[in-house]
Amino acid sequence: MSLLGIESVLVAGRGPAACAVMRSCTRLGLKSVAVHSEAERGARHVRMADEAVLLGPAPAAESYLAVDRIVEAARRSGVGAVLPVPPALAGNSRLAAAVTNAGIRWVGPDAEVLERLGGDGVEPASERGLLGWVTADGLRFATPVSRDRAAGIARVSWTQERTGGTPVHLPPGAHRLADIGWRGLVTVGISPDGELAEVAAGFSLDMAVLERAHGVDAVELALRSGAPAGAPAPRDGGPQAAVAVQLRSTLPPGTAGTVTGPLPGDRSWSTTDAPTGAGVVAVSGYDPGDRLDGWYDALLATVSAGAPDTASAARVLAEALADVLADVPDTGVPHDGAQVRAVLERLAAGRPVPTA
Repeated sequence: MSLLGIESVLVAGRGPAACAVMRSCTRLGLKSVAVHSEAERGARHVRMADEAVLLGPAPAAESYLAVDRIVEAARRSGVGAVLPVPPALAGNSRLAAAVTNAGIRWVGPDAEVLERLGGDGVEPASERGLLGWVTADGLRFATPVSRDRAAGIARVSWTQERTGGTPVHLPPGAHRLADIGWRGLVTVGISPDGELAEVAAGFSLDMAVLERAHGVDAVELALRSGAPAGAPAPRDGGPQAAVAVQLRSTLPPGTAGTVTGPLPGDRSWSTTDAPTGAGVVAVSGYDPGDRLDGWYDALLATVSAGAPDTASAARVLAEALADVLADVPDTGVPHDGAQVRAVLERLAAGRPVPTA
């Protein structure tokens, strides 16, 4: 399959998010090219790709975040497009300009738009947010989300409940993103007064909420973002409620480890007694035997579920995690699975906000 003339993509990123993109590329019939540091020659995202290119030494500034090396890797591999995964790359206006100047398609907002709106490359930190897809036709698949946060990191994200069938209010600025030239996936933070706060491109950690809520593939949306106005778009398979969790290692910063036991692997499934239409999707960044390097983000896996309502989605997700993470030591590295399950249990009981 060729999407807008793209047959091969360089996936700029690592970890579970890059693994999710690799899986989507396979489904879409696209050749995927991974990039990696010297410390991650055998990383899972590298093994999943059709081809891999070494960027440089372990420090991210000399490999995963090195603009010149990413562009050179794209040239050498002959890809048709560069698809940046984390906001740190997707919001990098210098990288966007360098890729475009090299005659390679940049999958995301143009450099000049990023300079004005999304050049900081930071995951939105607000407890309320909005996910969406912006094309020439405007904002699509708008998905308001709430987040439980720990140490400034989104640990659990979920769709905001609709009351009596009424649509969730969106900040006026969200509808102006298309007018100012933003194209592609967008994650925004919403301030307490209801206005847009942070704006980020790329595959934020709670993008799985949008996928489960609307039954779409974020990679396909990203690749279709450059289509002209009126072009066919993926059908909205929802909307339904969705919850996503990010499972992280709790090793001290800079400490390496080895994954020796099971993590939620790449699969989709339904759990026992799940409501009609409910399902779980898991993406792991590691297999048993893989090294968790102290240089990088400690995200181990993302797991998400969709269901008719938020409580049901949380129950489905809690059951799925309990099956996989019943015994913490078996994973080989400590993680925050117990804390994540506590948040899910609260959501399943209809309590989004902790009670004293």
